Amino acid sequence: QVQLVESGGGLVQAGGSLGLSCAASGRTFSMNAMGWFRQAPGKEREFVAAISWSDGNTDYADFVKGRFTISRDNAKNTVYLRMDDLKSEDTAVYYCAARERIYYPRSWLRSYDFWGRGTQVTVSS
Repeated sequence: QVQLVESGGGLVQAGGSLGLSCAASGRTFSMNAMGWFRQAPGKEREFVAAISWSDGNTDYADFVKGRFTISRDNAKNTVYLRMDDLKSEDTAVYYCAARERIYYPRSWLRSYDFWGRGTQVTVSS
């Protein structure tokens, strides 16, 4: 079992930046990858970014490439998401996720085993 707690959400103006953190605890030795997903009002939860826990390889959704950066600190069992050039359409609840599976694309929502409760990111125009 892995517990995940997100932090860093808030209100930011369009074009601004925000950083999110996700701290993992519990059976963290079993983690294969961690990722960020988001869900806007009235929309399905969607993939944002993910990182391999072992080699640091990353994946990004097309709509955030060049703007968001995912990183990790293995010693602290923490994953980060730096968000730059934020747009109003980035407004959503951002969820941290972790998985033990290794044979599936890291962008696949259903491959993840554990989820945080989310942190709200609101981008004003």
